Amino acid sequence: MTNDDSKTDTLGLTLGMLTLRLWLGLRALQSGIEKFAGSSDSAQPVPIDGSVNDYGLTETVSAKVYGLSNYSGVPSSLYDKFKSEPLIPAWGLSLYDIILGPAFLILGLFLLVGFATRYTLFAMGLLYTSLTFGLILISQDAGVAWLGTHILLIVAALTLVKFNRFQVLKKW
Repeated sequence: MTNDDSKTDTLGLTLGMLTLRLWLGLRALQSGIEKFAGSSDSAQPVPIDGSVNDYGLTETVSAKVYGLSNYSGVPSSLYDKFKSEPLIPAWGLSLYDIILGPAFLILGLFLLVGFATRYTLFAMGLLYTSLTFGLILISQDAGVAWLGTHILLIVAALTLVKFNRFQVLKKW
């Protein structure tokens, strides 16, 4: 095998690692951003034959908005289920509700930039494992399977991390 063949062989692994980093990083970043999503309702006049009606008819239109005031780390529907679970202490659930969004944002950003990739991937794996634990407790099997897929992608990225060429703090 010539030196050029060796570079070509590792190029695919490098690109594979970059693809995993981008996917996992964007997934975490978007998950963190969605923790700040809410909705805004407004009354809009109902058009009749393409123009505003004279009868004062309105319809409520809901739009997705993002803001700090909308933050909810754990969705309220799941929060209530977790609250009744005896293996999750109330203080732990409150703390988790506070840190989940920022944790996703930080880990996603770190992974996209390539900052301490090994440790970032490991921390992301721990985060997804903790989410899996919670979903197991409330019998959300579809979510458990989905998070298991994320764990497998993190393991694949950790396996390919030696081919991670575009990073900050290569040692970690």
